[in-house]
Parts: sequence; C-alpha cells; structure tokens
Amino acid sequence: MSEALQELSSHIGEAAGGLVASADIAFGELTLKTDGARVVELLTFLRDDVQCGFVNLIDICGVDWPARAERFDVVYHLLSPRQNLRIRVKVAVAEDQPVPSACSVYPGADWFEREAYDMYGILFTGHPDLRRILTDYGFEGHPLRKDFPTTGFVEVRYDDEVKRVVYEPVELKQEFRNFDFLSPWEGTDYVLPGDEKAKTN
Repeated sequence: MSEALQELSSHIGEAAGGLVASADIAFGELTLKTDGARVVELLTFLRDDVQCGFVNLIDICGVDWPARAERFDVVYHLLSPRQNLRIRVKVAVAEDQPVPSACSVYPGADWFEREAYDMYGILFTGHPDLRRILTDYGFEGHPLRKDFPTTGFVEVRYDDEVKRVVYEPVELKQEFRNFDFLSPWEGTDYVLPGDEKAKTN
C-alpha cells in the first residue's frame, strides 16, 4: 500500500506539481495540501488523470483551528475505484475567505459544501444553492466551531398552549461549575480532602 501511495505521490508531483504545496503519507493515506485558487484545478486533475481516477467524492468536511490565522481546513476525501486508493486534499482558509465550489467537478459536493457552511460558516463561491442544511431557519452561529457555546443560544420546545414550537433564550437551572475530571487513582495536582491527615513515610 505504501509503495502504491509513493508512486501516486511521485506521479502527481511530476504531472501536477504546480498545483500541490505539499504531499504527506500518514495513516495509510496520501494527503495533498493546496490553496483555494488551485483546488478546483487539482480536483479536476485527480478525477480525469488516467493514473489517478479519483472519480468518487466521499466527503467534504471542515476542521476548526481558532488560534491559527487561516482558521479552517477544508478537507476533501476522494476514492479511486480503479486504484483502490483514497486521497485527502486539504485547503487552509481564513474565516472570511471563500473557497471555490467543487460542484463543477463533483456534482455531489453540493450538500457537503452546504453542511460545511452550516456547521462552520465556510463560504463557497460559485455554489448553486449555499444555504443551511442541518440547522433551522434563523439559527444563529455555526455549531461545530470551537467558540460556539455548548448550550447554544436558544432552546426549542413544543408549547402545548399555543400549539407550536417556540424558541426561548437558554436558561441554566444551576450555576456553571468547573469540573477537573482528574482521577484520584492517577494522582492529582492538589491535596484531596482528608489526605492532609495521612502520614508520610
């Protein structure tokens, strides 16, 4: 498998080296890094090249890196039935930087890009219908961002009096508590109650 990936990486480097910023093999998959300006051209090459044949788009997803200037990674997962290989293409983008849509290369990218927009707020230029797909109309924020509150902004419930679904601001019934989740068997950084009485040898 690794020999096949090495050969594939060499072929892509020779045939489309100008489209790829870097290529790494890890966990049995080849990962290509590129930028937003060249991603559509690279995806087209990977689909149409005879030695590649990555005709199946498995998924498009996002990864959030809040501390990084280019906050998001847009990750394309492709499959070549002919080569029986998978490949991963990564594009790093800033929060307000759009990525060209891959719908012209893979029509199935439509809903994947809508999901990435809905969950992360990643924008795709040239998309035929870029709107939310998983959250409700009027939903605020993007739930898979790491700065999104775990409680959300509103809670939804069915009100029997008005006979419809109502949206209300989130109310926490107790104060927020910070748990350290450290196991006393593995040892803690502080003295547990009662341990101060223990004799040390």
